[in-house]
Amino acid sequence: MTSPSTAPPAPVAPPKRIFPKTTGLTALWRHRQSLSVLVRRDLAVKYQATVMGYLWSLIEPLGLAAIYWFIFGVLYDRAGLDGIEYPLYIVSGIFAWMWASSAMTESSTSLTSQSTLITTMRVPREVFPVARVFARFAEFLAGIPILLLFVVLFDGQVGWHTFNMLLAIVLQFMILTGLSFILASVNVLYRDVQRFMRLVMRCLFYGSPIIYPLSKVMDNPNVPEWAQILYQCNPFVGIMQLHRSAWIPEITASWFQLGISVGFSVFLLFFGRWLFYKLEPAVLKEL
Repeated sequence: MTSPSTAPPAPVAPPKRIFPKTTGLTALWRHRQSLSVLVRRDLAVKYQATVMGYLWSLIEPLGLAAIYWFIFGVLYDRAGLDGIEYPLYIVSGIFAWMWASSAMTESSTSLTSQSTLITTMRVPREVFPVARVFARFAEFLAGIPILLLFVVLFDGQVGWHTFNMLLAIVLQFMILTGLSFILASVNVLYRDVQRFMRLVMRCLFYGSPIIYPLSKVMDNPNVPEWAQILYQCNPFVGIMQLHRSAWIPEITASWFQLGISVGFSVFLLFFGRWLFYKLEPAVLKEL
């Protein structure tokens, strides 16, 4: 007798992916060792075969600060800071901006440049773009002693207002993490992002009070009111004002500027993680 034919097994549906409501922070904490390894690897690779090593993370922003100081502080003498020392003003802004600029630029290629590691390491993929933000933050921390030296030399002040820097760092970390998720995932699918970032970074640099005081925009009769409001919608305006206010109490951020910075930081953190989650299957297929 022949055995009765058995029906083929029913296909098993793949497990449903559930979006992490914590924006993946718990996964990052569980894999903090892998994150630490990636950060150290990034720093080691960046400065390998160089004589100056990590000093380059200080030389570049100091060199840029010297150039802008010579052009705007010496040749034109139009900083418009009303007694505030321009060297301290420019250095405190340049160090914060270099962290933001490098993190955004390098996080856009964090997946495409590490495709082999991504497909072999059993870690959440969001670890890779976040590692770039942490690595550039480490370079920012390395510049704090230089910044404190400028505070001493150019009449900066240390007090309760110095804690504003902690808020600035938290907000900047949130916004850069969210942007790293967006840029890293979208750049895998559309390589135009990497090229477009050059223009975006230039617009953000000159559209933020980094080399000039905010009063040049807000107190300028040639700038219409609608343009002033639009200018303040740049979240880096409030963040840069917070960085400066840590050492220069005469500089403050308005509640509107702070609200924009906080709102954008929270929104981009959650939206960036959500977009990374949605694009992850397509990204892995492309890699």
